[in-house]
Amino acid sequence: MKIEELINKHYNQLHDNDLHILKYILNNKSSCYELGINSLAEKCNVSRSSILRLAQKLGFSGYSEFRVFLKWQDQKDPNIHKSGVEILRNDILETLKYVKNTDFSEICRLIYHTEKIFVYGTGTAQLNCAFDLQRMFLPVRKYFHVIQAQTEFEMIIKDLTLNDLIIIISFSGDTPSIFPAVQSLVAKGIPFISVTNLKNNRLARMTPYNLYAYSSCNELKDGTKLNTFSSFFIVGEMLFHHYVDFIKQKESDQNDEQGSIH
Repeated sequence: MKIEELINKHYNQLHDNDLHILKYILNNKSSCYELGINSLAEKCNVSRSSILRLAQKLGFSGYSEFRVFLKWQDQKDPNIHKSGVEILRNDILETLKYVKNTDFSEICRLIYHTEKIFVYGTGTAQLNCAFDLQRMFLPVRKYFHVIQAQTEFEMIIKDLTLNDLIIIISFSGDTPSIFPAVQSLVAKGIPFISVTNLKNNRLARMTPYNLYAYSSCNELKDGTKLNTFSSFFIVGEMLFHHYVDFIKQKESDQNDEQGSIH
């Protein structure tokens, strides 16, 4: 798990002081793990106990464990001198590693018990990913309605109920234009699943149902930036196959129950 994912997961427990410390850590990834707790506290102009409390909020036993985690996280420009093919391969491998260690059961349960499911992609590639999800889930009789425009997204939200579900696919998770509508979802208590790049982002922080893909940037000589996106399709297909396994297990459990009755 990366530090950005930890921040998203525990964001509601974090105070302004914690976010101030994390801002320093995120901006100094390659050096902050070399600092002892007193030195880091001095750099952030906070108390030693503030650093310790932050480490514990993020799920660590103490600062020493947090420091080891930060050292492991340090990656100095991993894509420098790598070809585009190597960057893509690494993103796919990292995404596969992530999904292998992710529990999909809660999200599968949510999909299983929901009648009306909508998928919204915030851009062209994300929309293609939404249509791919729609296609995959057809054989298991889960009918995903793809929302193709933001105005459509905003209109549909007005009529959604607690029995509905939305999957939002966003590359950055920080697209400003979607947040008035997303805040309406939160206010109404309507569940939604975010699928975003693995980084600290606002969309992922707003729901407990998060899925992440690894996507890196390959910069051309003229400054053009090319982001990988295949990993988003991998996460979508992994979700589908986890769901297939989920319903198979459910059917098996039901058969066992009926057998025990007879």
